Amino acid sequence: MTYPRKNKKVILGLSGGVDSTAAALLLKERGYEVTGLFFDIKGSPAGERTKERKKAERAAEQLGIRLILEDVSRLFEKAVIEPFCRDYLNGRTPNPCIVCNPAVKFRTLMEAADREGAYYIATGHYADTFFHGEKGMWYVKRAASDKKDQSYMLYRLEQSVISRLILPLSMAENKEEARHIARTNLMDNWGEKDSQEICFIEKGRDYRDFLEERGIVFPPGDFVDTGGNILGTHRGIGGYTIGQRKGLGIALGRPAFVVRIDPVENKVVLGDSGELFSTKILSENNIIEGIKGASLEERGLNGISVKAKIRYAAPPAEAVIRDAGDGRIETVFSRPQRAATPGQSVVFYKDDLVLGGGFICHD
Repeated sequence: MTYPRKNKKVILGLSGGVDSTAAALLLKERGYEVTGLFFDIKGSPAGERTKERKKAERAAEQLGIRLILEDVSRLFEKAVIEPFCRDYLNGRTPNPCIVCNPAVKFRTLMEAADREGAYYIATGHYADTFFHGEKGMWYVKRAASDKKDQSYMLYRLEQSVISRLILPLSMAENKEEARHIARTNLMDNWGEKDSQEICFIEKGRDYRDFLEERGIVFPPGDFVDTGGNILGTHRGIGGYTIGQRKGLGIALGRPAFVVRIDPVENKVVLGDSGELFSTKILSENNIIEGIKGASLEERGLNGISVKAKIRYAAPPAEAVIRDAGDGRIETVFSRPQRAATPGQSVVFYKDDLVLGGGFICHD
């Protein structure tokens, strides 16, 4: 990828993990003046060097770059953790990384870049960017590797961010390439394991432990079938997600799946596997071509055919997208999709470019 030559300064999100370290090495190899930025999401007391901070500091030391330590704990609490908790209270299943990227991570990188006089920002995500000359628009683009591609996680980035973003790992085929880059440069972290799924929840604990520690209690309620018949008692809606079969705590003598969660009535609706499939889903709080609140009609995209993903690990599927009123978008798939889950995101692709997406919502 060839980027406009504004200046060669770049602020890189540096966790101390192998991906961000490899990204830094590639940027340095290409002649960029790299400054690392460590996101302190916990608001550690002044002078306290947490395990995470020590990792980032060691990586920066070995890389020979300056490291900015940024306390983002207040912003992270308001923009990520509070919505995370609200989603579970409302019967939704959130993806906090998708919320964090625009609201915390890339916002902080942009602010630091402006403060430091750097034009570019960068991360260790496996994705790419693309400038469409005819439209004059920037897009997030799929990575070279379908297996490692993280473009889904970046769909909420705005034009102002994408236009200044460098993603050095865009051409990496797998994690081993990043490890190889780190290893050949004698970095201590080259063999480090992948990071945990939810960064603010301690290893060995799950989201239910986290919610309970914050005083969020889910009262028991009724399991019901799709006809409204009571089947038993659930332990609280926060412990369930659409498509779940194991760990329900109820025996019906047949396979049963969570097909809907009703936070108003405090009910968990169970059904068979076939009831998980749907061809139409609605999304809200959409962002289209890096523009918040833009309608498909405004962007000339209403009724077009796309590939769409309803979760990070789902394969892209053929679909048509249309404005549905009230800022919502209706996605109609050519084949039924399993377990479309409110709170998760549907992301639209045209070829390898991310057109946008939104949060899946109830009808």
